[in-house]
Amino acid sequence: MSTVRLGINPLTWTNDDLPSLGSDTPLEACLSEGRVAGFSGFEMGHKFPRTPDALSGVLGEYDLSLVSGWYSSRLLERSPEEEIEAVKEHLELLKACGAKVMVFCEVSQCIHGDQGTPLSRRPHLSDDEWQRLTEGLNVVGDYLADQGVHLAYHHHLGTVVESQADVERLMDSTRDSVGLLLDFGHLVGADGNPLAIAKRYASRIRHVHCKDMRCLVLDTVRNRDKSFLDGVLDGMFTVPGDGDIDFLTTLEYLRETGYRGWLVVEAEQDPQIAHPLTYARLGYRNLRSLAEGAGFTIEK
Repeated sequence: MSTVRLGINPLTWTNDDLPSLGSDTPLEACLSEGRVAGFSGFEMGHKFPRTPDALSGVLGEYDLSLVSGWYSSRLLERSPEEEIEAVKEHLELLKACGAKVMVFCEVSQCIHGDQGTPLSRRPHLSDDEWQRLTEGLNVVGDYLADQGVHLAYHHHLGTVVESQADVERLMDSTRDSVGLLLDFGHLVGADGNPLAIAKRYASRIRHVHCKDMRCLVLDTVRNRDKSFLDGVLDGMFTVPGDGDIDFLTTLEYLRETGYRGWLVVEAEQDPQIAHPLTYARLGYRNLRSLAEGAGFTIEK
């Protein structure tokens, strides 16, 4: 039996890359509304406490689990040993609070947090930089695996690993300790094919973000040479089932190949336009329907 749990990212309420979005929303509102919507876990955001007792305590108040937490890697700027030192505090927090995966993204040269830089100017790596990144990921991935936490690499618009070709090169150049976070929205946004990636790397997919895409908005962002954050503000992303992505076929394949873990709604929008609780409820209802339609059993 393939079981999954359904989680959500606080980006529905308050944005890490553009803190003005939802800046006045307290963490307790995010957690209480996420629980009311039906989710059993949250990924971390910038408003979450960073000590194990405080984090476990606030999640426990709402009967929520810690899904994971984003880590900004800089392996193109520092050695693998320096990266391991840098990641230790975050790793210990995840371990202490029961998370089994770390959302891991190389942010050197990235432009997704710069509203003034269009997506067309996203970074591309040289062969030497690819070698440095993948060799470093192998070292860090082995270390995290030894600590009982899986590295789940997050391909992301506006970063050095964005396209399907980038994802393939990353996966083909690293060991199994370097897992993949399959993000539907970021892959489709980069003209990639989630089912093709799932078929090629199913055994290494450690985490799944279910972010839907409004393709007409994406086309406008591309045609008008806009930034990632402009796309967010324009409504490029939404919760699963509210956009144009076919989730079901890929989820069916993941179920057939034994995926077990979290399916996470991560759909950053302007909370003044996309009412958070409304979209959290819609996201939960749609994702649960998709997951059960794919043959997964939902675990609380």
